[in-house]
Amino acid sequence: MSTPGRTRRVPIWDNARAACILLVVLGHAIQRLTYDSDIAQSLYYLIYAFHMPAFALISGYFSRSDPPNRRRMVRILTDIVLPYVIFDGLWTLTKLLVEGRTNPNLTQPSWTLWFLLALAIFRLVLPYLALLRMPLLWALVVSISVGYLPNVDSTLSLSRTLGLLPFFTLGWWLHQHGFLERHGFLHRRRVSLRIAAAAALAAAGVCAWLFVDELTTMHLGQWLFYEQDYADLGGTQWWAGGIRLLLMAIALVLSASFFVLIPRREYRWTAIGRYTMYVYLLHSFVLYPLRESGILRGLDPTWLWLPLVALLSAAITVGLASKPVRRVFRPLVEPRPGWLFADPDLVRPGATRTDPTGSRRPQTPTPAGP
Repeated sequence: MSTPGRTRRVPIWDNARAACILLVVLGHAIQRLTYDSDIAQSLYYLIYAFHMPAFALISGYFSRSDPPNRRRMVRILTDIVLPYVIFDGLWTLTKLLVEGRTNPNLTQPSWTLWFLLALAIFRLVLPYLALLRMPLLWALVVSISVGYLPNVDSTLSLSRTLGLLPFFTLGWWLHQHGFLERHGFLHRRRVSLRIAAAAALAAAGVCAWLFVDELTTMHLGQWLFYEQDYADLGGTQWWAGGIRLLLMAIALVLSASFFVLIPRREYRWTAIGRYTMYVYLLHSFVLYPLRESGILRGLDPTWLWLPLVALLSAAITVGLASKPVRRVFRPLVEPRPGWLFADPDLVRPGATRTDPTGSRRPQTPTPAGP
């Protein structure tokens, strides 16, 4: 029985977060393998085709479009902005000590930190976007249009943020209209639907493998980052926005397939989904020496080393979500500096946020299916 006034967690969302963060770690871990292995490159394309759109969808689903109160405004600062500043500073120090050079610049996110800025901007924009008719259409227009503007770049992660805005908006829209609950997608899945979802992901993987050379020639990896304008990617034609639209449609299909295959029950590993912020912020420091030392280059045979790197990614994910790691790094990942605010009571020292994708929302208790 759930406690009155408290939010009931639905296992699928924690499972989905856990799976998404594992894909984030795996995608970063195999990046160096892609230089020497077509199979690794194909897997890389498959992961990047949908894993961040899927994260944006989850973020939108758990976001609110009503004007924020003071406490919610403080949470944006403590849960997103402050960790961004802290970890960008740590990256600046790391590069100075290891590489002997650094370029402190909070407007240019270090490596994985761009998504924190994206979350902050998403939350700020959503109340205004929700006032419009057809907010999904407007978000799509913005995403397609910014690719034509060379001055919208990686500064403050704006190009990626606006590029992924439709996925975030769609997640919010789905919850706003109760679409998933109304159709029972959170608790039950037909076998035929699961077969179709697995087939869609498998087909995407096979296509990525069969056409890996062609996809590399067209700079697919850069297209999937949503970071550069179309001209820089070679899309100088007026219809270049259609390529992004196609990639977004593929991302939506693959994300939907991914969510269909996510288990609905609670497992021991489900708890990882509550602590994805720790994995997201810390895993890059674990992978940094492996990537920069060249250990992950030239590993052969691929059939052996790629599964080993995948296992390593899973171990990193589990380890960084563990209680000892959380205890040590909580002041950095979940800072609660009451002294920073005019009203310290707005910061609850004991309060914790266990994912980077938004507030938990109450759900109607329903028996979970398989």
